[in-house]
Amino acid sequence: METVKPKSALNNRSKKLAKTFQKVISLRSATKLASNNGICMLNSHLKVKEDLFSDHQSKTHQGNGRNRAVMEALIARLFAGVTTIKAAYAELQMAQHPYNNKSIQAADQAVVDELKAISELKRRFLKKELDLSPQVTIMLAEIQEQQSLMKTYEITIKRLEAEVDFKDSNISSLKKHLDDCVSFNKTLEKKLNASGSLSLFDNLTHSALIPTHFVHFLHHTLRSVRSFSKLMMAEMESAHWDLEAAVKFIHPNAVFAKPTHQSFAFESFVCITMFEGFNNPNFSVQEDPPQKHSLQHGQSLYFDKFKKLKSLNPRQYLTHNPNSSFSKFLKSKYLQVVHAKMECSLFGNLNQRKVVNSGGYPDSAFFIAFAEMAKRVWTLHCLALSFHDDVTVFQVKKNTRFSEVYMESVTEEAVSASGESSDSNSGELRVGFTVVPGFKIGKTVIQSQVYLSLVGSPASS
Repeated sequence: METVKPKSALNNRSKKLAKTFQKVISLRSATKLASNNGICMLNSHLKVKEDLFSDHQSKTHQGNGRNRAVMEALIARLFAGVTTIKAAYAELQMAQHPYNNKSIQAADQAVVDELKAISELKRRFLKKELDLSPQVTIMLAEIQEQQSLMKTYEITIKRLEAEVDFKDSNISSLKKHLDDCVSFNKTLEKKLNASGSLSLFDNLTHSALIPTHFVHFLHHTLRSVRSFSKLMMAEMESAHWDLEAAVKFIHPNAVFAKPTHQSFAFESFVCITMFEGFNNPNFSVQEDPPQKHSLQHGQSLYFDKFKKLKSLNPRQYLTHNPNSSFSKFLKSKYLQVVHAKMECSLFGNLNQRKVVNSGGYPDSAFFIAFAEMAKRVWTLHCLALSFHDDVTVFQVKKNTRFSEVYMESVTEEAVSASGESSDSNSGELRVGFTVVPGFKIGKTVIQSQVYLSLVGSPASS
């Protein structure tokens, strides 16, 4: 198949074809006029005699030139015929997909006709009966070749256009499939984050409280943490942050199996900051001194707070309770998680920071997501203080050996590789950093979620 040429090349060929037609018309006119005047300037029906193929030494100089011209015309005609067959074959292929019976028959007939014409030339050549005008034959052969080439190019362009349309159709189909998947995922996320997922706690009594309830609400809280982390990363990308540099600042020398795993570093930063001070009765709020109650009364009090807060809209609660411990907790954590330079870079000003410092609550989607996350962390803390046993939080140090009792990997790859690498000589899995801290409820351990690195491998060295 010929290479598709630009439109300028096709235009040049069209002009060349027009000039060739003009030459043929002029030549034929000149031939006719010359004959009318009785001067044979160009015989358009030259009879090739038998002496054309006789011994070369017996030919005159004029005969040699004429014979050579006839042979050149014959070869030009053969080449033009081959180009015509090639164009017809291209049309035949094009008509196969989609199937076009009329085009197939036309292309097939064109091939048959041209083969017959070439066969006739062969017969006349072998019998020394060639009867053609070299000049006219060469020009007509050139015209035929140019027409065939243009036809080939048109067929190639149509084929490429068909391929483009097919790929565009595939792209549209894939985009629709992607939109459907995104919509489905958003629906699932809404269901997971909906208050309906907390129906387990609707009829729960304080006496029936067990560690499984804490685990359930912890997962509910972590979904909000991950959602806010993704939102923060999206805002950073919109502000053209260098995310790799930010990751190195959070966890220097961290080694990631995949580039997408860098999101765990941001989740780690948010999670560790939000859970800092979780062991304190009043969390990290220093303004409020610990309230003194009897042990059982205090636990029931925190359980009532948990039941009240778990399904409330945080903005509505903050509006009606601007001086509450939760309000002070929210303000403190926002100033820790969202640094002043970060806020200025993301939003171009410090307006949200000013509103929070003055006791207000911004309307931005970014702050609303943060407030929801903070409410769940605060509510989880209230649930922890509702247990008869002490609830403590712990964090795993970097380079600690992996232990299934106290840890779980945030990536499936690391978990599946742990069994293989622990007995191998290539290295062993160590904690790269803690993503989610672990908890202890009496003797019950809730595993810390960690990102693992293979120590001793070339990748980590």
